[in-house]
Amino acid sequence: MEQVRTKLEQYKNLLGYQNRPEFLEKYLQTPSLLRLKKVGYFCGMDYASKAIFNFPERISRYDHSLTVSLITWKLSQDQKMTLAGLFHDIATPCFAHAIDYMNKDYVKQENTEEKTEEILRKDTYLAQCLKEDGIAIEDIINFKQYSLVDLERPKLCADRFDGIILNGLYWMQSLTMEDVARIVEDLTVYPNEQGVPEIGLATEETAKLVVKINHEFDRYCHTKEDTFMMGFLGEITKQGIYQNVITYEDLFVQNEDQVMEQLKQAPNASLQQDIQLFENITIEQVPDIAMPEIKFRNLAPICNCQRWGEKEKL
Repeated sequence: MEQVRTKLEQYKNLLGYQNRPEFLEKYLQTPSLLRLKKVGYFCGMDYASKAIFNFPERISRYDHSLTVSLITWKLSQDQKMTLAGLFHDIATPCFAHAIDYMNKDYVKQENTEEKTEEILRKDTYLAQCLKEDGIAIEDIINFKQYSLVDLERPKLCADRFDGIILNGLYWMQSLTMEDVARIVEDLTVYPNEQGVPEIGLATEETAKLVVKINHEFDRYCHTKEDTFMMGFLGEITKQGIYQNVITYEDLFVQNEDQVMEQLKQAPNASLQQDIQLFENITIEQVPDIAMPEIKFRNLAPICNCQRWGEKEKL
């Protein structure tokens, strides 16, 4: 376990965590952000059957938020942009994208982002920190205004890049720390076709690796096992809401351990049977299902001033 934790620490240090900017410290203690320490990065699948998902360690949305902010700072040295990256996932509910599946938002998987502004404006600690630094909350609410933090596919941005690394290390487990070090070292900012700053890669070798890992990640997300389990947890959560065991709002203010414990304490026998199956199902037991149209995670990063797959330079 310590070795795996070291992977995360090594990754953070590759991004400059040990020399992180001083201004970031107080924001890392923001109450609404601290909740994400117990909201898993892998959409509630930490609670799923180990026959389907067997992550070596639980990575949280807080971890992801921190590493996105470190990537952003490393490439921009911009305080507002870095904070927007830090808080970009603040509206992540318990079980994350499984709730998008519950809401039938299979393609964009952005259904819950509408709560970002509400959550940030309610955080009085955050308001005080921003006031001290002379930053308007509007500068961090809309993280999509910063191209290094978020861009439409197939372009690369900090959020997308970090997802590729975390999934490569912890889900597919096909990235080594040597790979990660080489990729991080290769990160470069280029002006794209629209003249907008965009994260890219300096060499073809690392670009190929990033695209390969992204393709593998996309393939995993389109398996019947992943689709069934994500939908199943969404259905379990929906039943918990219908039976007044939890509320929809609980998903945004509690943590996953709390919500899962409440679901497990529900008196409904059918719900308990579903939870037991979710926790113990084998690959052979996963039924054939009608696959919905799920987000296609295409990626065409800029490599050495050239869009991946294109001959003409930008």
